Amino acid sequence: MIVKTTLAAAAALALSACASSMSAPMMYSQTSLPDAVKVPAGNKVAMETVGVGQITYECRTKANMPGQYEWVFVGPDAKLMDRSGKQVGKYYGPPATWEANDGSKFTATQLAVAPGGEGNIPLQLVKANPAMGMGAMSGVTYTQRVATKGGVAPAMACGASNMGAKQIVQYQADYIFYKAS
Repeated sequence: MIVKTTLAAAAALALSACASSMSAPMMYSQTSLPDAVKVPAGNKVAMETVGVGQITYECRTKANMPGQYEWVFVGPDAKLMDRSGKQVGKYYGPPATWEANDGSKFTATQLAVAPGGEGNIPLQLVKANPAMGMGAMSGVTYTQRVATKGGVAPAMACGASNMGAKQIVQYQADYIFYKAS
């Protein structure tokens, strides 16, 4: 009898855990973000995505510093997934472009960055340019890049011997899209 009761209780607990994980995700909160990357008042979350992909870097001469070299950001190539894991768009560049599966897309101007933690690309706030095409990206005003994982420039040496070499690094970040409220 005790075994049956314990099994029933475990099954009930497992079912309640499954039910709670299937509930709608909470809308993204800005409370823990640095002020520099917070979206201005008058905008509300329109879509939350997780970008999973790669960033390409190229070994180049430092600007105005002959004989010195650095890894330079070339561009991203990522899938944009909704919170359930379904692909809803892509992020690529240059220029940095966010595109929904419906073909609507926009480019943007970076307004601010903030540290993303050791080994992670920075958090970012961008102001969207008017969207091209009608769809999910129409009317987007701002996008935040938050919860970054990886994506920093390669640790390998960059110098005259490998100038022009490209390296691809993996990264992940949440992209939160806002529209005027």
